[in-house]
Amino acid sequence: MILLDATQSRELDRISQDTYGIPSYSLMTRAGEAVVDALVERFPDATTDVLVVVGKGFIGGVGFVAGRRLIQDGFAARAVLLGRGADLKGDAARAHQDFRGKGGKVIEASSESSLDAALGKKPSAVIDAIFGTGLNAEVQGLPRRAIELVNSFAVPTVAVDIASGVNSDTGAVMGAAIRASQTVTFGFAKFGDVSYPGAGQCGELRIVDIGFAPHAIDEIAPRGRFLERADLQHLIRPRPENSHKGMYGHPLVIAGSRGKSGAVLLASRAALRTGAGLVTAAMPESIQPIVAAGQAELMTEPIADRDGHFDGAHAPDALKMLLDGKNALIVGPGIGVTDDTKRLIEWLISDASEPDRPMLIDADGLNALAAIGCESLKRARGPVVLTPHPGEASRLLGVSTTAINDDRVTAARTLVERTGACVLIKGSRSVIASPDGDIYINSTGNPGMSTPGMGDALSGIVGALLGQHLRPLDALALGVFLHGYAADRVATRMGHVGYIAGDLIDELPAALEALTR
Repeated sequence: MILLDATQSRELDRISQDTYGIPSYSLMTRAGEAVVDALVERFPDATTDVLVVVGKGFIGGVGFVAGRRLIQDGFAARAVLLGRGADLKGDAARAHQDFRGKGGKVIEASSESSLDAALGKKPSAVIDAIFGTGLNAEVQGLPRRAIELVNSFAVPTVAVDIASGVNSDTGAVMGAAIRASQTVTFGFAKFGDVSYPGAGQCGELRIVDIGFAPHAIDEIAPRGRFLERADLQHLIRPRPENSHKGMYGHPLVIAGSRGKSGAVLLASRAALRTGAGLVTAAMPESIQPIVAAGQAELMTEPIADRDGHFDGAHAPDALKMLLDGKNALIVGPGIGVTDDTKRLIEWLISDASEPDRPMLIDADGLNALAAIGCESLKRARGPVVLTPHPGEASRLLGVSTTAINDDRVTAARTLVERTGACVLIKGSRSVIASPDGDIYINSTGNPGMSTPGMGDALSGIVGALLGQHLRPLDALALGVFLHGYAADRVATRMGHVGYIAGDLIDELPAALEALTR
């Protein structure tokens, strides 16, 4: 599913009109009619008294068109305008006039007291036409009060393009937002429609074609996608009958410390279950017997340690001997953050990265990277993939975790700019950003994944796909989708609470097989 940001949405409108001659009022009319179609289809018993809450501009005009169409179809509709009809311009003014021309009643509310009076009667349903995709400041005053009152009705509410109060580029709630039952968006979904917390305000999402010029989308060249099954099936390559393990990659997992042997095992087992031909794990020698006993199919290499962690002075020489024949590196799960591990990360960046050997850095590897400065990744000779959760991203960028969660799309883009890496910021609706400007939002996963080791499993999945020669962006896209998809399958079978990372890992072969159907 293609995603647009606010700028691209405006450009799609402009190019369709200015370059290809599509009348703006035609777009507005089709949009309003699509809103009514959605309302009547989804809530057929809620059309006895539809309240249209209208702001200014295009979205307000769509609301008036929707009201007019309801009246024409024999339903009851009334409108509350947040402002004065005399201040409306262009197509919005025309739509307002056409609504009134069909007998539609408009109450103008220019103060909170007049708004309270106008919205005093509970409707059967609401059409939210207050704000569109251009909102970039906190909602205050009259619009905020309108949102609060609409939410208090607890009736079916259909949002026009995006739930009012949600930032269309980030999904952030700008102080207050409509709790929509359904959102009807035009042409293409918006980032805020599918990114939390905004996705939780938008309800069921319906995308409708309102007649944008076919070539206009080519001109704006969107790089955003909401990842769905059909987007990724082509990346799962069928295996020929005469396969052998040398054909499917050999990642090297560099992970673990005293008390964190499980991180090595989870990442390594996930790589094996994702189809890696061979997997070697390197860990501090003090935990090597535990790891070797935990997975018979895994090759293990003990590395010099100091106090249970990798010895930064001696580990590089030992690891250097292991790099030959390895075509992907999975670095960081459970290694801890010490002067030694910081030294190890610096060495891996400067000496172990090669054009044909991508390196994934996760967990404590990211925390060590934050301590030495994430800009040091610009020295890497090969592709680098980063998979932070919001806390790790906050340390890499030197901002609060709240700031990351408020706008994960911008955070991912900023991290790409500072490092040159391909970046995944984990969480519900994980965000992927590439150096080429791609932004992907993942669609799979569920709250049951909030347990230890899920990130280690993801590292192993993506590392295995890198070893199978998927480009970093594709490995991240397929990896995060598969990770969530396997979790969704486990949750369906076991329940949404209490399954663990090992259950997800064991589900990976069946999940991969199911994705090819």
